[in-house]
Amino acid sequence: GGGAYGAAKAGGAFDLLRFIQQPQVVARIVSAIFALIVFACLVGDGYISQPEDPRLFCVFNRNEDACRYGIGIGVLAFLACIFFFMVDVYFPQISNTTDRKYLVLADLGFSGLWTFLWFIGFCFLTNQWSWTRAEQVYIVADSARAAITFSFFSIFSWGLLLTFAY
Repeated sequence: GGGAYGAAKAGGAFDLLRFIQQPQVVARIVSAIFALIVFACLVGDGYISQPEDPRLFCVFNRNEDACRYGIGIGVLAFLACIFFFMVDVYFPQISNTTDRKYLVLADLGFSGLWTFLWFIGFCFLTNQWSWTRAEQVYIVADSARAAITFSFFSIFSWGLLLTFAY
């Protein structure tokens, strides 16, 4: 063994190539990219207006909550990926077993929660998209579909992060 939470491996020099090749780091980068795509699609093309009404409305059945939810979990997932990426960088330097335990449990809990929230987001966006009339969103339909698709992919990428944290 590696000791409690890998504590026997604490210390040593940082090897960037070896770090980037770790499966949890690759999964974290992929999860960050998926989150970036979801919230970028929703921020960039998630709101449109009609010629007769200049007010902006959400492309998902005019449900503002659908756009807010997708943007919210996307932004928070992206920020969490950055945070846990930094934790992954410094993790080998942490020799305190208690600190390592809390970081692993935080990663486990957050990854589990976000796997669930991405599932809810996928279901919510898909449901609202199914009720959206095609003539209202003909220009931005591809961005809406991309947000739905990458919400679906995010379920599995965060599930993989959950597995690695476990």
